[in-house]
Amino acid sequence: MKKLILLVFVGVFASLAVKAQEIPDRRKEVAKPVIKEKEKIVSKKARLNLELGEEQKTKLKAMNEDLRKQQEELKKQNNLTQEEYGKKMKAIREDRQSKFQSILTDEQKAKMEKEKEAYQARKKEFGQKKQGMLKEKLGLSDEQAAKMAENRKATSEKIKTIKENKSLNEEQKKTEIKEVMKKQKENMKSVLSEEQLKKMKENKKQHKKKVVI
Repeated sequence: MKKLILLVFVGVFASLAVKAQEIPDRRKEVAKPVIKEKEKIVSKKARLNLELGEEQKTKLKAMNEDLRKQQEELKKQNNLTQEEYGKKMKAIREDRQSKFQSILTDEQKAKMEKEKEAYQARKKEFGQKKQGMLKEKLGLSDEQAAKMAENRKATSEKIKTIKENKSLNEEQKKTEIKEVMKKQKENMKSVLSEEQLKKMKENKKQHKKKVVI
């Protein structure tokens, strides 16, 4: 009798252990990116800049509502893997942008393109200022600054190529990007001195503290 009870106990324990191992894997598989609840096709600021007509505003409002419904429906599909979910979300976003472009006039499209170019210019200017501040803080020579800029550009291009590679799934892309970032850090060590690397680490810690505050 005691042996029978022991066997039953062992069987139940083993079953629970197997289930406990399965749960994390299942959760990991269906993990999904977070959806912004108030995500819209175009921001309020952009709408004002484009000077949309009343008919365009009405159509845009309907598009935003349709976008919200599609996102809510997608959230309910718990059987999707992270990769499948990401592909569906990307398709929804591409479709909404295509529909939005279809209600714009040629003049509004040109205006949007100019604003996009202006944003890229501001982004580039900010990047240059940031690099200048880093050069000053670390005491970089012109040669070091040039090598670091070249390293960042090469890394950015590699990551872009990986993201656009349709033969890779999301997990493979993450692995390859991680490897590229690792190589970038190694290249950084060959450009900077020990003292400069130390200063860079301290600078990153200070930045994190400011963000937390």
